[in-house]
Order: sequence, then structure tokens, then C-alpha cells
Amino acid sequence: METVYDWVTVAIFAGLVVLFLQRSTGDEPPRDSMLHYLMASAGCAVANYFGNKAVAGGGIVYHLIAVAVILGTLAFVHVVLRPLDKPRR
Repeated sequence: METVYDWVTVAIFAGLVVLFLQRSTGDEPPRDSMLHYLMASAGCAVANYFGNKAVAGGGIVYHLIAVAVILGTLAFVHVVLRPLDKPRR
């Protein structure tokens, strides 16, 4: 946990874990697949990789790739996993 990218990607991953645990203990059948969580967590790993390369002296291109992957991962979580949807009653 040395770079900003480490903290950001771990925070996103922790949110994914909480969302998964919340939905797996609910009364309703799950509306999302394990593959969705796998893709989102892979996005965190890829963003962290490029971010750490950027901090190690890789250049601005690696920063841009890392930020783009982080934003893409957050967009994927928002659109596919829909963490802000209210449960049906």
C-alpha cells in the first residue's frame, strides 16, 4: 500500500466485496453473476498494475491508462452491478 492507485483500487475492491456479501445473503435470488464481480476485480488489478508502473517512472501514458481503467471499472460497476438500486419489496 504505497501508491494512490493501491488505495483507490483496494477501496473499490472492498466495495465489491461488501456488495457481493450483501446480495448473497438477501432473500431474493441473485440478479448478477460471479463473472461480473470477477471482471470488476480484474479491472482493479489492471488499473493498479498500470498505476504502479506510472509511479515507478513509466510516464504520463501509464497514469492516463490507469485512470481510464479505474473510471471504466466504476462505470461497469454502476451499469452492470447497479449498487444503488433499491431492493424490491
